[in-house]
Amino acid sequence: MRERQCLVGPAPKQRELPAGGGAAARKMVAGGMCLCGLLRLMCSLLIPALFLSGVLCACLAVLLWGIRLWIQGRRKQQSPAGRDGRQPLLVAFFHPYCNAGGGGERVLWCAIRTLQKKYKNVMCVVYTGDRDATEEDIVEGAFRRFNIKLTHPVKFVFLEKRYLVEASLYPHFTLLGQSLGSVFLGWEALLKCIPDIYIDSMGYAFTLPLFKYLGGCRVGCYVHYPTISTDMLSVVRNQDTRFNNAAFITNNPLFSKLKLVYYYLFAFMYGLVGSCSDVVMVNSSWTLNHILSLWRAGACTSVVYPPCDVQTFLDIPLKEEKNSAEYSIVSISQFRPEKDHPLQIRAFAKLLKEKRLRQQLSLKLILIGGCRNQQDEDRVNNLKCLCEELGVSNSVMFRINIPFEELKKHLAEATIGLHTMWNEHFGIGVVECMAAGTVILAHNSGGPKLDIVVPYEGRITGFLADSEDSYAETMAYIFSMSPEKRLEIRESARQSVCRFSDQHFEETF
Repeated sequence: MRERQCLVGPAPKQRELPAGGGAAARKMVAGGMCLCGLLRLMCSLLIPALFLSGVLCACLAVLLWGIRLWIQGRRKQQSPAGRDGRQPLLVAFFHPYCNAGGGGERVLWCAIRTLQKKYKNVMCVVYTGDRDATEEDIVEGAFRRFNIKLTHPVKFVFLEKRYLVEASLYPHFTLLGQSLGSVFLGWEALLKCIPDIYIDSMGYAFTLPLFKYLGGCRVGCYVHYPTISTDMLSVVRNQDTRFNNAAFITNNPLFSKLKLVYYYLFAFMYGLVGSCSDVVMVNSSWTLNHILSLWRAGACTSVVYPPCDVQTFLDIPLKEEKNSAEYSIVSISQFRPEKDHPLQIRAFAKLLKEKRLRQQLSLKLILIGGCRNQQDEDRVNNLKCLCEELGVSNSVMFRINIPFEELKKHLAEATIGLHTMWNEHFGIGVVECMAAGTVILAHNSGGPKLDIVVPYEGRITGFLADSEDSYAETMAYIFSMSPEKRLEIRESARQSVCRFSDQHFEETF
């Protein structure tokens, strides 16, 4: 026994654990077992989940490819041959409000006229939701409002689900709601008519991938105003109260942060859908900067100034003003919230109240614009109530959806052209006022600041303001100028707007 103990050697000494060490060790072992079990559980769930996700993605890809093939089959059956035996090239414009009277509609009809002049085998299609008007009414309205006469017929595709893009349908998350609604509206348009070339001319960028990847179309867009911009992000970040940033959000830091996250996510999605465009046209330097930042498609993006019927307004004789007891201030813009008509009325009321002008001077503010729907009409009624509240009802006129000739008459008689939209993307109404010979007073931001109301050959072409006080002060200053000095500014402004003519648009478009 003693020899065996010597051969084997002394038994290993037991490791002594500190007091309570046994319990700690058991806890460590138990914890390790739990961790291993958790890892095994995650692996057992993750692998099937990844497999299932792959299968679903593959099924979705097959489904989308099948839809694309089905749509391509429908395209071959839809287009009858023309007189020369060839199928016309279908160029479709997505413009759900084509019968409205704004600058975007003028771009639409000028673009269609340009294509009709340039190409013989092109059929222009307009997707519209204006089901309350006939095709003849819409074409006649384009001539009556914008003096644009088309040389060939246009095919109209009337959409039934335009309500899906109405802002009133989405009291919250309006940008996302309208964008998703435009996808469903675009799907209706695609099923009714499959074009060869699709152009979004109203700012519904989320329809672009639908027509490109499912419809197999070449796609382009004319961007009047980015759906979301870096300026909008800064408004939320700085907690500024605006028409699209309610006070209850700006007063709550948590809500502001949540809205900022929502805006960043939406901006990311907006950049993805916009980047699939084959051609991107923007209407101003301001819009260009934002689209390049969001879409990152600089190779196919360029500025195409919107067409302004400057020649028609330049035909208005520019005469030296005679001494008159009554002067008018004219505003041209659709009655939409971003146009900020209340600022015009408040500034005008302040101008009258502070009596900065000669007592015998009589002033009239004329608000000219288009109403697209009941919401716009309600907005006009609210503006009239504001006039009554400020005591200027007798000095403010509302002219809604007026003919082109009446618009020219008002501009020919006006002394000041007024514009108050913050970060206006371009400002066709600003150009028209300058071409007609008014002294323009526009907002010190966006297109008017960067592209339009800029010095021409070193001479002043107009004025800029950004607040109720500065608008009132500048209007008072303009009226205090001599007629000769105002005439110099009007002449310089007229000479500067030729770069915004219909002819220049046709060449660049």
